[in-house]
Amino acid sequence: MAKSDLERLTANFADETDGAALYRALAEAEKDPATAEVFRRLASVEEAHARFWADKIEALGARLPQVKPGFRTRALAFLARRFGPRFVLPTIQNAERRDGSKYDTQPDAVAAGLASTEKTHADELAALQAGVPASRLSRKGPLTGAQIAKLEGRRHNLGGNALRAAVLGANDGLVSNMSLVMGVAGASLAGNEILMTGLAGLIAGACSMALGEWLSVTSSRELYENEIGKEAEELAMNPEEERKELSLIYQSKGLAAAEAEALATRLMADQKSALDTLAREELGVDPDELGGSAWTAAGTSFVLFSGGAILPVLPFFLLDGWAAIGASLAAGGAGLFVIGVGTSLFTGRSWLFSGVRQLLIGLAAAAITYGAGAAVSVTLT
Repeated sequence: MAKSDLERLTANFADETDGAALYRALAEAEKDPATAEVFRRLASVEEAHARFWADKIEALGARLPQVKPGFRTRALAFLARRFGPRFVLPTIQNAERRDGSKYDTQPDAVAAGLASTEKTHADELAALQAGVPASRLSRKGPLTGAQIAKLEGRRHNLGGNALRAAVLGANDGLVSNMSLVMGVAGASLAGNEILMTGLAGLIAGACSMALGEWLSVTSSRELYENEIGKEAEELAMNPEEERKELSLIYQSKGLAAAEAEALATRLMADQKSALDTLAREELGVDPDELGGSAWTAAGTSFVLFSGGAILPVLPFFLLDGWAAIGASLAAGGAGLFVIGVGTSLFTGRSWLFSGVRQLLIGLAAAAITYGAGAAVSVTLT
């Protein structure tokens, strides 16, 4: 094999070792025994995959590398211990799907079934998010129709990720308020005036974000409730037509006509289950959540925005002049880098690249507003 092949094998070995360590950490953080057992089983599979690549490396006569859990794995494990495994499940699920796609171009991995296994892992994680009992995932055999429907409904909302929302919410507050602070600093305002402007920007921005989030979730909930009500009426008035629609949906997903008909008939046997399934499949709505709590979303948005927005303001409580401006840039820059590192957890990019990219973008925005403030000050003077 060429050197590039050895590098590929080594990278695969490191990735699988990382995956096993992460699933072990999830199992330790999980309080439900059945769910913890699912994570332990996934860890065992990842360890078997790592052994597969280790055997290939050793077959070349190369030394097996000493691999330690990477930054991303350690960070996700920490978040899982702090906030619970479900907080990071969407991020890990997306990573599993990326791994499956990566193996699609590697003949030895495809032949060994590694690509399909990685995709199966992603499905199991999605099932856990969708509320499929962990004990059901520990047994062989296909999921029930209702569980499939619930899983498919959750796939419509894979973009909804608590970790992503937290990182981006803090980023909005930091970038917008640091730009505001630098803009008024460029206008040569006094330190106490910059401080008051920064605090006003924090409060105004946080309230705006919270109100916007509350309106968004409330409007979505009302829309969903209205749509589900209409679906319930249609189900009561014309159940046969709804059964046919459901059958066609499953056929479009790849099921044979006979299988789709049987699954649709089985789901329609129970009115509640039928409505739940139709809401998920036709509307892409989870009836159990309906977008979540509007007040929780508003409060979370307020806190996250404020947490980012306060960083460039803090130095003006203690300092004045250029010292305060420099400290504000330093605090904001540190926050930008940390946020960039946070984005690497769900984008899969290098933490250093993500951190530096976020830092440069934020500083560029601050420089533009500082220049604008200085220009306006000169014009007014």
